[in-house]
Amino acid sequence: MGSSSAATDTIAAISTPPGRGGIGIVRLSGPLAAAIAAQLVSPRQPLEHARARLADVLDGSIRAEEPETPRTHAGRIDEALVTFFGAPNSYTAEDMVEIAAHGSPVVLEFLLRRGLELGARLAEPGEFTERAFLAGRIDLTQAEAVRDLIEAQTLTQARQAASQMGGALSGRVAPVKQSLLELIALLEAGIDFAEDDVEVAQQAAIAARIDELKPPLVALEASFSRGRLVHDGLSLALVGRPNVGKSSLFNRLVERDRAIVTAAPGTTRDTIRERISLGGIPLELVDTAGLREGSRESLEEAEQMGMRRSREALADADLVLVVLDATQPLSDEERNLLAAVDGRPALAVLNKCDLVKTPPKDETAAGIPTLATSALTGEGIAALRERILSLATGGAAAEPGLLTNLRQHQAITAALDALADAAKANAGGIPHEMILLDLYRALWALDSVTGQTTPDDVLNLIFSRFCIGK
Repeated sequence: MGSSSAATDTIAAISTPPGRGGIGIVRLSGPLAAAIAAQLVSPRQPLEHARARLADVLDGSIRAEEPETPRTHAGRIDEALVTFFGAPNSYTAEDMVEIAAHGSPVVLEFLLRRGLELGARLAEPGEFTERAFLAGRIDLTQAEAVRDLIEAQTLTQARQAASQMGGALSGRVAPVKQSLLELIALLEAGIDFAEDDVEVAQQAAIAARIDELKPPLVALEASFSRGRLVHDGLSLALVGRPNVGKSSLFNRLVERDRAIVTAAPGTTRDTIRERISLGGIPLELVDTAGLREGSRESLEEAEQMGMRRSREALADADLVLVVLDATQPLSDEERNLLAAVDGRPALAVLNKCDLVKTPPKDETAAGIPTLATSALTGEGIAALRERILSLATGGAAAEPGLLTNLRQHQAITAALDALADAAKANAGGIPHEMILLDLYRALWALDSVTGQTTPDDVLNLIFSRFCIGK
């Protein structure tokens, strides 16, 4: 990426999505940002740090240093708001200029092309944020949160990303790292100044210090289950025999008539997918074709294909709703289906409870928790949403500073493993020099969470996943 030349060159990019819009933004960052901007636009007032100025977008036929030109001059092709951010008080810690023009792709592409002709180069994906990271304006968890905020599909995802951008995760790691550094310094001092009778920590004291480091990291490692849920979401498949009300329940959960519902069994022949947010958790609902026993000869080809895709959806789903008909006894095929999901996060839904005289109790069916609902009247739907959410989160509570991706989780796990090795070495009377190797391994793992020791190839992979212009 552009990190090697970030201190010497100027980058430019369109920072708004492709297509037409009310406004579009061209962003420049680097030592030539202000000089290039002066040839792209003519501000009506002198630029000042962090102050937006109304300006004319020039088409290149006039120069900004020429006498003031009437706004109707042929050289003016648009109006824009121009904001200058002087180094080091900008997002990238470099001189930055943002030109917010009308969102015509023609104008934006013209501004970008002219900027490149005047000495800038096209920014690579995530390069603005990478420069902010390399300049020390943000750490790696905050940089990752920028991408998460851009990609957020629910308000909960946006809140979590905003919390991470504010340093919530870094704030949880910092005290542990400080305590670890103090322990390392203590052991280093004992080794370096042993001849000066500097007291070396005793084995029990070292063990106690290591033990104190573990609980906050264990709690942080456990937060990954909730953080990953909010970040990535889950898939939930509704499965069952034909005509038990899967599509009706699906429509209730998505709160609109997404799936076609008729009284005829087998209406759904293919999987239907829809994304919803449940308690802030992104959830992909999958309505499936009805599963039933029968020989290949007795089933239509379309039904066979639908059932095959239903089984694939069942196998791939994170959560499963087995939909049963409360008016009918369990069939052998339904018992087999319940047995197939035993041990997985699953819930049996006794639908059509409005058609039975005595509503079924919420108990278990073949070891799977059950819940009575009526897709027709809406009875039990609110409780179903709560049970799905509980099933999804496993009871994990929301908290600030969650681990949200596998890289972070692996780093915390590596730190815990290194501390476990250090504790074992200390208990075995191993020399402090060897214990320090494990402690430094834990320190490097914690540093990698915030990016202080992250290899360049990992950084390149992380920032390449950003959009261009951010």
